[in-house]
Amino acid sequence: LTMQASLLQHAQLGKLSCLQRAKAWRPAPPVTGHQRIVVTRSGSSIEFVGGVSDADAKKFEKIAASLVAKLPSVPVGGEEDPDAELDEGEAEDEGMLPFGATPEQVAAAQRKAAEKARKARARSGVSASSSSTEGFANIGERKRKRIPNDLLPKVAIVGRPNVGKSALFNRIAGASVAVVYDEPGVTRDRLYTRAQWGGREFVMIDTGGLMSDASALPAEVRASAIKSITAAGLPAAIERQAAAGVAEADVVIFVCDGKVGVQAGDREVLDWLRQNHPDKPLLLAVNKCDNSSRADMAVADFWELGVQPHTLSAITGTGTAELLDEMTQVLPLPKGEAILDDETPLAVAIVGRPNVGKSSLLNAICGEERVIVCDMSGTTRDAVDTEVTLPGGHKVKLIDTAGIRKRTKVAESKDGAEVISVDRALRAIRRAEVVVAVIDASEGITQQDFRLTEMAAAEGRAVVVVVNKWDKVDERVWTEEKYKEDVAAQLRHVSWASVVCTNAVRGRAVPEVVEAVLKAGEQHRRRVPTATLNMVLKEATAWKAPPTQRHSLKKGRVYYATQAGIRPPTFVFFVNDTSLFSDDYKRYMERALRDNIGLSGTPVRLLWRGKPEQEKNVVRVKQPDTSSKPWLNNPKPAGKGQA
Repeated sequence: LTMQASLLQHAQLGKLSCLQRAKAWRPAPPVTGHQRIVVTRSGSSIEFVGGVSDADAKKFEKIAASLVAKLPSVPVGGEEDPDAELDEGEAEDEGMLPFGATPEQVAAAQRKAAEKARKARARSGVSASSSSTEGFANIGERKRKRIPNDLLPKVAIVGRPNVGKSALFNRIAGASVAVVYDEPGVTRDRLYTRAQWGGREFVMIDTGGLMSDASALPAEVRASAIKSITAAGLPAAIERQAAAGVAEADVVIFVCDGKVGVQAGDREVLDWLRQNHPDKPLLLAVNKCDNSSRADMAVADFWELGVQPHTLSAITGTGTAELLDEMTQVLPLPKGEAILDDETPLAVAIVGRPNVGKSSLLNAICGEERVIVCDMSGTTRDAVDTEVTLPGGHKVKLIDTAGIRKRTKVAESKDGAEVISVDRALRAIRRAEVVVAVIDASEGITQQDFRLTEMAAAEGRAVVVVVNKWDKVDERVWTEEKYKEDVAAQLRHVSWASVVCTNAVRGRAVPEVVEAVLKAGEQHRRRVPTATLNMVLKEATAWKAPPTQRHSLKKGRVYYATQAGIRPPTFVFFVNDTSLFSDDYKRYMERALRDNIGLSGTPVRLLWRGKPEQEKNVVRVKQPDTSSKPWLNNPKPAGKGQA
C-alpha cells in the first residue's frame, strides 16, 4: 500500500526532476488491519483494498526510507542534475508539493523547476534547448568541434638520414602516413598529421634527414644514398624543409640510431639546434633499441650530448609511451579554442608522370616553397597534404603525389621505395574529389597519361587536365585552342574535363587552374531538381525516341528519372525494359544532360532500372474484374445433370 500510494503521488508531481520528486515524496501512513483506502483525483475514484500487519508495515517503511535516501546520489543519464545545486531549504520550501495537489499547482511547480534548470545551465555555460530535437542538434555540434591545425602545438622530428624518424612519426600518428623504407634519403618533404596522447592534441611534423656528405654514411647504404644527397640543389632543399619544420615547432624530438652510437652528424645537428633554437624544449630519442635488456648499454654513449636519452623502438613501440609522457609535460597549450568545422576542404590530388611539374604547380598555388622541386626525376616520395585557403575564402586540400610510371618499369626499378610511393599516389586518387592530371606540353599525350585519366574517371573523380611547360611549345605550330582540341580528342573518355595550358614555374595561368578546380568540385557535388531533370528527359525523348526491339513491336519507354547521389552525380532512369536501350542511346541521354544541365568537369553515372517482371521474363496475367458479378467469387456447386 505504501508503494502504491507513492506511485500515485509521483503521477501528480508530473515532469519534475528526479531529485525534486525524491525530496517531495512522503511515505504514506502505515495501514493496519483490513482497511479500505479510497483516493479521488479529477473526479475519478481509485480504490486500493488490502491489509498488512504492524510488523510488515514497519518493514516496508524502512525499505522505502532507504530507497528515498539513495535517490539523491544516483546520477541521471550519466550527468549531475542541475537542480542538485539547490540547497536543502529551497528544495524543502519550493520543490515539494502536498499530496493531492491540483493540476494548476503541478503546472506552476513545473514552470518554476524549468526556470531554475535554465538558470543553472546558464551559470554552467550550457545553452538550454526549447525542445528535445534542439538538444540533439547541440550534441551533434559539439561532436563537430575541433581545434584547427594552425592553433595546435607542433612537434618536429629531426635527425640524420635512416635513423627511424618516419617510423616514429607513423607510430605516434597511429597510421602509415609517411613512406618507411630501409634506405637513407627516402623522406624529403615535411609531412604533417594530427595526433594525441594523454588527452592532449598536437601536430606531428616529419622532416628529411640532415646530411650533406654521403661519404660519411655506412658502406652498405652509401651507394643508394649518393644519388639523393649529391643531386644538384636537393640537399639544400631538404635542409630548408627541415629548418622550416623546426622553426614552426614548439617541441623538437631529436632521433639518433642506438645501434651505431653517437656519430659526427648527430653532434652537428644538435649543435645547429642549440645555436638556432636554444629556447625550444629538446627531447633525445635513441631509436632501434629493440632489446630492452641492452638498452642501458646502448645509450651510455649518448649521455655525453648533455640531453637525457630515451630508449625506444619505433617498429615495436617499446619506450614510445615514456617519450610521449615526457613530451606532454613540456607541450604548450593550444593557441585557441575548438570551433565548428562545418566546411570540408575540397580534396585535390595532383597526379602525373615523373618530372612533369606537379610540385611546381602546388608551390605556385600555395605561393611558397611547400614541397621540394628538383630537376631530378622522382623527387617526391610521399603524398604530401597541404590545406590552403584561397583568396576567395575557399578551403582546398592539395595532395602532391609521386610520379607514376608504367607498371613494368616500376617492377624493374632498383629503387625499392618507388613501389610504396606509387601505391600512395594511387590512394591519393581514391581519397580526392578532384584529380588534376598534369601532362608535359613538349611531349604531348602519352599512354600513361591516358591510363591515369581513365583511372580517375573510373573512380568517379572530377578531372582537370593541366598542360604544363607551355613555354616549350612552338606557338607557330600550336595554339591553345588547337592544343586543347587535340587533348580532348586523345583523352576521349574524359572529353568533359577542362583543359588549361600553364607554366607553373613562371606562374602563368595559375588562377585559371584554380578556377577550373573549384568549378569541377562544385559540379561534382551538384544536385539537380527532379522537375528540371524530367523536363530535360522529356525534351530528349521527344527529339529522339527510345529504340524499338528488332523483329518486334516492343518499344522502350522512359517513365521517370531522379538523382540518387552526388560525388559523382548519379541519376536513375526508370524504364520498362533495360534490354531495349542500347549503349548509343545511353550516351545520347548523357550528352543531353550535359548540354542542358551542365555538369562539366565531372563524370556522370546513369543507372537504368526496369520493371522486375520484364527483367525476369515473367508475364503478369491480369485478373478478371468480378465486382459486377459477385456470383463468380462464390460459385455454387453444379447440380445433377448440369455441366
